[in-house]
Amino acid sequence: MEERITTSGVAEKKGEFLVAKRLPGGPLSEKWEFVGGKNRWGESVPDTLKREWMEELNLEVEVKEHLLDTEFTYKETHFTLVCHKVEIIGGDIKLSVHQDYKWVDKEGLKLLDFGKSDGVIRDWIIERYKFSS
Repeated sequence: MEERITTSGVAEKKGEFLVAKRLPGGPLSEKWEFVGGKNRWGESVPDTLKREWMEELNLEVEVKEHLLDTEFTYKETHFTLVCHKVEIIGGDIKLSVHQDYKWVDKEGLKLLDFGKSDGVIRDWIIERYKFSS
């Protein structure tokens, strides 16, 4: 079985988290997610997150501390999803693979329909996330 790394970035400001809703079609059709994507061969996790945030939201991010990893299998590929906190340092949101985005607090996260692996991240945030001082 092939093994791959995929990434998610958690952007938080003033107790709210940036999430985006995928366009219809595909395995994550109309699901909410923390922005990120598949690692290209030889690419570092921080480079993947920076590229994916720019491609998907037109936002420049600085990759901060590692938060958690989770694993899943999709179409004969085993993925390790690596999640980091990110800080938005530039750009204006322009959606490319999403139909909507919003900033939501922990209670708001509970109300959104996430894909399975992003649901793991959501649950981790609700239970364990420590806000910046």
